[in-house]
Amino acid sequence: MFTEIILASFCGGLLCLDRVFIQAMISRPVIIAPIIGLLLHNPYAGLVIGAFVELIWLDRIPIGTYIPPNDSITAVVATSTAVIAGQKLGGMSPPELIALSILIAIPCGILAKQMDILIIKSNDTLSDRALVDAKKNNIRGIEQKNYLGLIKVFLFDVFYILAILVIFIPSVIWLYPKLNATVISTLSFTYYFLPLLGIAVAINMLKLQRAIPVFCAIFLVAAVLLEFFHVL
Repeated sequence: MFTEIILASFCGGLLCLDRVFIQAMISRPVIIAPIIGLLLHNPYAGLVIGAFVELIWLDRIPIGTYIPPNDSITAVVATSTAVIAGQKLGGMSPPELIALSILIAIPCGILAKQMDILIIKSNDTLSDRALVDAKKNNIRGIEQKNYLGLIKVFLFDVFYILAILVIFIPSVIWLYPKLNATVISTLSFTYYFLPLLGIAVAINMLKLQRAIPVFCAIFLVAAVLLEFFHVL
């Protein structure tokens, strides 16, 4: 299990660099989560989690000085927790486990946002030094400052993800089998509610607020019917 945690942490930290370097959209939850899922031999769970996380924070765009929640780390933590815990519990990742993993991973992304802000502020010193190097025409010095900034982000992401997974995964493996039927049922409804929440965010982002009540009603009816036939 610890090997998988290290692999997920290292690869997650490497892919999260796309948020500040190159920015080829690889760090988007809908991309990074299936990649982590594929590395852990469950790309389907990664695809589902990535889609859910992508929708939840779809309207949080890094424009100007605004720093959004770190949805990349959220996707990595949720996928790794759901997949590794599911494997250790003797099977794939059921919807209830996926819902639980997403719920406990969301605060990690919010906390990572605050850490991102601190890292950006700490990089101001590197930026000032790079300007001094530019005045001296010291190209190598400028390169070193850029690499140092990237290394700082990479190390933070890796160790942050590693610390969370070391705590979360054993906790979920211990806790999940002990959950009673009521909690499991609630997690099941949460699993169906998350897409509703995400699509509502998307609709609101498109300024179609009047469509939200109609869509919510249709989705809830569909979710109830699916749950009813699933029980039968």
